[in-house]
Amino acid sequence: MAADTTENSSVGVVEKLKSYVRTQKGTILAAEIVLSLIILICYASSWYGGYTAVAICEMCFAIVFFCVFMMNLDQQFTAISWVWSDFIRAFTGTLVYLITSLICVIRGAGDGALIAGGVFGLLAGLLFAYDTYTIYLQIKSVRSQTGGSGSTA
Repeated sequence: MAADTTENSSVGVVEKLKSYVRTQKGTILAAEIVLSLIILICYASSWYGGYTAVAICEMCFAIVFFCVFMMNLDQQFTAISWVWSDFIRAFTGTLVYLITSLICVIRGAGDGALIAGGVFGLLAGLLFAYDTYTIYLQIKSVRSQTGGSGSTA
């Protein structure tokens, strides 16, 4: 019987994964993870491997938030403001990817892998910026519903 519960729980996780990836937030986070992996491969194969830390950190953060939101852990651990944490993650990801990618594209003469990583990094920066914007809209929506009408100017 123990094998049946293990099999059923793994099927439940796979179903949660499939259904979460179909949501807008799940798709964005999955795209951030995949783009970060591609950037990591590009940076690792370039002459200047020092930029891999950016891709590793952003990919790990995206994986953590993907798992937290997929498993609905944000509703169980309410001591952490998950929306604001996600906003900070996406905003810093935007800044870090745009800055390092511009540096890589400008500096990468003769290093195709670094230039490719920079181009994918610029795309990732735009994706993280879109994620930041959607989170901002979510925060703004919650604030307007919970009595943001207290201050009138």
